[in-house]
Amino acid sequence: MGKDKVPATQAIRVLREQGVAFETHVYDYVEKGGTAASSSALGVDEHSVVKTLIMENDQREPLVVLMHGDKQVSTRALARTIGARSIQPCKPEVADKHSGYQVGGTSPFGTKRAMPVYLERSVLALERVWVNGGRRGLLVSLTPSELVRVLAPKLVDVAVDA
Repeated sequence: MGKDKVPATQAIRVLREQGVAFETHVYDYVEKGGTAASSSALGVDEHSVVKTLIMENDQREPLVVLMHGDKQVSTRALARTIGARSIQPCKPEVADKHSGYQVGGTSPFGTKRAMPVYLERSVLALERVWVNGGRRGLLVSLTPSELVRVLAPKLVDVAVDA
């Protein structure tokens, strides 16, 4: 795929349907490189790259957590905040099934299954965020207000240092 050709992923289709002003950013995906690799490849602060995490509660109900790339989710704090006994990350194959995306290319936009979305509140303080565009090696940048408008997430304070 050429650097100027952007795939028409389900996430890109949703963003266009919702009239979101966004830019696409294609980079060479690094296996298990995470947000450190994508932020480095694109020359942006890792704190502004928002990772999409598919997790599940003690009832095995899936949920989406959007977190700064350089932070981790306190699953204990998240469980307490949302009234669950526990929260844990889904296994990759389970996350793929819920989201319809491949781990490493999971976007919060256009997931296969409707899931509650939780956004780390401090993300709103950023001027612009970079979020996965629905495939490995593709991020989209947009304002946090557009993220909120399209996803209607519940705001949480569950970030801990990575």
